[in-house]
Amino acid sequence: MNQALAPKPVAAPLAALLDNQRTAFRAEGEVTLATRIDRLDRCIALLVDHKDAICEAVERDFGCRSRYVTLMMDVMNSVGSLKHVKKNLKKWMKPERRTPLMPMNFLGAKAYVQYQPKGVVGIMTPWNVPINMIFSPLADVLGAGNRAMIKPSEFTPATAELMQRLFAEYFEPSEICMVTGGPEVGAAFSSLRFDHLIFTGATGIGRHVMRAAAENLVPVTLELGGKSPVIVSAQGDLRKAAETIITGKAMNGGQLCVSPDYCFVPRHQLEAFVRQCQAVIAGMFPTIQGNPDFVACVNERHFGRISGYIEEARDQGVRVVPLCPPGEDISDPAAHTIALHLLIDPAEDLACMTQEIFGPLLCIKTYSAIEEVIDYINAREKPLALYYFGTDKAEKERVLGRTSSGGVAVNAIATQVGCDDLPFGGIGHSGMGNYRGRDGFRTFSHARGVYEEGWVNIAKLAGTLPPYGEKIAKMLESQIKR
Repeated sequence: MNQALAPKPVAAPLAALLDNQRTAFRAEGEVTLATRIDRLDRCIALLVDHKDAICEAVERDFGCRSRYVTLMMDVMNSVGSLKHVKKNLKKWMKPERRTPLMPMNFLGAKAYVQYQPKGVVGIMTPWNVPINMIFSPLADVLGAGNRAMIKPSEFTPATAELMQRLFAEYFEPSEICMVTGGPEVGAAFSSLRFDHLIFTGATGIGRHVMRAAAENLVPVTLELGGKSPVIVSAQGDLRKAAETIITGKAMNGGQLCVSPDYCFVPRHQLEAFVRQCQAVIAGMFPTIQGNPDFVACVNERHFGRISGYIEEARDQGVRVVPLCPPGEDISDPAAHTIALHLLIDPAEDLACMTQEIFGPLLCIKTYSAIEEVIDYINAREKPLALYYFGTDKAEKERVLGRTSSGGVAVNAIATQVGCDDLPFGGIGHSGMGNYRGRDGFRTFSHARGVYEEGWVNIAKLAGTLPPYGEKIAKMLESQIKR
């Protein structure tokens, strides 16, 4: 079934799809463990059976993206998340025991939390990891017993078209459906009366999504990114730190919400760090232009944006270090490939320092004392990720204790996102709410508190019913005290 929608009008067809799912959800009643596992299994089958077609579609959208990158970041990670939910779902679905007030717990009373599906969840996904950003939240949404409507980015049309066809093949539209289109469809989608809405993308768009959802009091989870810092300690293995940071930054051409934006390096170690970065890239990418392993910018628009950051920095006298062979730093716009560049101590008012980079640039800032690093990070919006490299345990604890971010990785880049047993989400301008694994199951479930009375009418026994008298006075006196 083709769910493609014309740009206008879009509201009515979207509302009809939502009504279809909500009607089916209500008719289904209790969503059993077997039903949830079946839906997860169908997602796994979809990914495994069509992994080659997925790689080809993503390659068409990016122009240059290795199938191994797509298999690792999109297919393997998605299958892993789906299997993690499947493995733990029976345990998560069990009612969670709580303790009734004394003495009711001794008199047969029970208290517990029942996790119920919310209903229909809207999922709005970005272009940078177009498959995983569908299935990572979808694993939690289906595990929690919900149905889903999905709106992918218009910047990856080949991938969206393929996924739309595959979802129609593996699922009824009352279970999962995908709608495609540009900003008009996105605006109408975010205005629907979902039971929950999750959006992954730019902070500016996130504001519009939250505003639209608020009109219907739809709860939202926003994963928005931001400028994520890296701290390289003066104590530690500089070579290993550079290797891990540059490898992580080069991942997907820097087009990840948790990719480092700027890196603090001890002033006296700057030149050694730059040399190590150059050596790392030379080992991984002997060439950049025409190299199928190096991921291009997704399109000419983003190519122009990143090129503009570099050009502005050069014009302002910033030291720019391209990590590539001579003459391979920037391609023509049609190929939209840019080598990873280091920008050394750029001014604070440059675009590379005020905007989320989301591409193959890493700003390097030098420092003398860790306190100035902490103060700098805390003076800015809270990032989605923070990275610390070093062996000084006391310094690490000081950084983690005095800063705030969506997540942290120590001596690693982006691994906090790959751990399905950790919550993933932002704080402040980098987002709100989280998902992944148990935390995602709870995000997309309604936690309903249930109290069951025991065999004694405790209110009558305690004298808390009118007419009041000495018994309630003594009971209150015994309870209201220091």
